[in-house]
Amino acid sequence: MSESKAIQRTVAQGKGPATEASLVADLGALGITHGMTLLVHTSMSQLGYVVGDAEAVVAALLAAVGPDGTLVMPAMSSGRSEPRHWRSPPVPESWWQVIRDHMPAFDPRTTPGRMMGVVADTFRVWPGVVRSDHPVNSFVAHGPKADAILADQALAGGLGEASPLARVYDLGGHVLLLGVGHANNTSLHLAEYRAEFGGKTRSAFGTPMFVDGERRWVEFEELELDDEDFDQVGAAFAEETGLQVEGEVACARALLCPQAPLVDFAVGWMEAHRGS
Repeated sequence: MSESKAIQRTVAQGKGPATEASLVADLGALGITHGMTLLVHTSMSQLGYVVGDAEAVVAALLAAVGPDGTLVMPAMSSGRSEPRHWRSPPVPESWWQVIRDHMPAFDPRTTPGRMMGVVADTFRVWPGVVRSDHPVNSFVAHGPKADAILADQALAGGLGEASPLARVYDLGGHVLLLGVGHANNTSLHLAEYRAEFGGKTRSAFGTPMFVDGERRWVEFEELELDDEDFDQVGAAFAEETGLQVEGEVACARALLCPQAPLVDFAVGWMEAHRGS
């Protein structure tokens, strides 16, 4: 969103500019407290005009969880993946091998996220933030539990049991959807791994990685994931459990959920509604 549209959105809602302090207050009113482990997905465009832009948003999120809390965001680099699976946009089949041969290997220090948004990209390079080493589905975190959350993410099943999502689950963490809905909620992929339903399939994937200091195209098998029903899962969770808190942060609709009950609910929902 351009700056002019951010101003227009804020004026249209009858609000003034958001600041780091006002964001901290809004996050606190939503229920975010010091010491939380908080996995955040956000859209800067939905927040309206923020003094300090994404830097102020990151600073506010860190202040909201405090020095004893841990902030986590996705830093996924889907462009470092098997091109035959690309859909947004697809590329001609004649390009696939060229991409496999020449795509730079993932480097957690320098590889940018893809379609993660400016807040996540700003957080990725924030002082003290660390990143997991998964070449496609990495996460970034800051706080005392960051290393434990990001350690030992599996190449195959990178959003499953050996993933930062599962570690947030183990730690009793929360999910904040800030200006986005459950369609963007990566924690529901953990439920896909855990749920038993008909039609679960695995396909061949690949990625460029450094192996013993050399760039190689590494192939592995991965579960085919599907987020098309995630909004339905989230709506059912909110209605049936009452555990989702909804509020406003600046101009954005914000949803706060405890992650473990959400994932457990989603497993049951998927087993009841997916496949046969």
